[in-house]
Amino acid sequence: MKITNVTATVLRLPHISDAADGTQDDLVIVVETDEGITGYGEVDTAPFVGKAVVDAYMSHGTCYGLREVVVGSDPFDYEQIWNNMWAKTYYYGRFGPVMHVMSGIDMAIWDIMGKAVKKPVHKLLGGSYADKVRAYASALMPENADEVKRMVEKHAALGYTALKFGWGPLGYDIHFDINLIKAARKAAGDKMDIMIDIGKRYRLKEAIYVAKALEDLNIYWLEEALPAEDYIGYKKLTEATTLRIATGEEESGRLAFARLINETHVDVIQPDMSRCGGLTEAKKIATMAADKNILCVPHAFKTGILVAASIHLIAAIPNAPVLEFSVTESPIRKGILKTPFELKDGYVSVPQTPGLGIELNEEVIRKYGVVM
Repeated sequence: MKITNVTATVLRLPHISDAADGTQDDLVIVVETDEGITGYGEVDTAPFVGKAVVDAYMSHGTCYGLREVVVGSDPFDYEQIWNNMWAKTYYYGRFGPVMHVMSGIDMAIWDIMGKAVKKPVHKLLGGSYADKVRAYASALMPENADEVKRMVEKHAALGYTALKFGWGPLGYDIHFDINLIKAARKAAGDKMDIMIDIGKRYRLKEAIYVAKALEDLNIYWLEEALPAEDYIGYKKLTEATTLRIATGEEESGRLAFARLINETHVDVIQPDMSRCGGLTEAKKIATMAADKNILCVPHAFKTGILVAASIHLIAAIPNAPVLEFSVTESPIRKGILKTPFELKDGYVSVPQTPGLGIELNEEVIRKYGVVM
């Protein structure tokens, strides 16, 4: 089998806000083969930049566009393909948008391999630890306590047993933040886990103060309290609290995650398979985390394509207790799959069909695709 084409399609809603909502646009990767098997991937980056990474022509030996690198390869040489993508983009890549696009291509290659051997991706990754995964509703933090209460009640009624609030008004006033989080805990009672994502907006002393306050509220984790580069701060924060500290969605590649794990001692790392290097790299990252006895919970604030990849990784590793499940109202997020993932009693079933177990809704692709 040979890869014959790689296409990158930008999707975009007609009106884009400045909210931290990655479901307003998308970059969908489709990898085709000479045996008629097609794989799907997704990239969480600046979509037009990511598309250029696919479409670029070869400048010289370390400046290729990724389509040119991948076409002609056997998808089962996935490690070799990954290393080739890394080596042939070395001068302008290594991390950032190039690694993000590598992630989407790698995701699609795993989809192809699963379809070719008629096995779900988690079987190829080496594990069936779960046939269903506990999902947490992931939403932007509302502006006031009343809206927080309504959102908690809404998602509890839908069957969620965990809910994460992030960004929005968080990170500017620690006392306001604590009051919103208290409102969430009060509305949730003791039966729902609450996670909080600050969006990198605190300095260390603020983060420690809030973490101490949240210990008494039994918050499941505090995410991205500090900028991603503040490794010293994360180490001090982790040492100062009994609260779980989570971070890692901005990181790309196992080298960055090795440093994050070894230098910060955080409790939860969050590789995003549409940024970190795809399933190939995510499995290695998850193994490093397991070796250090910490949790690996994929970041997945995108569409059902990334959710599918995340579910398969979670099913294949022993240290991922929950699945991120965006609940934004974006029609791209909600409609991109022919058969969206469904929540049942707080869980989402692990696909048992070949590959990622998904098919794209071409109507949504046509409606929101950007012609270039």
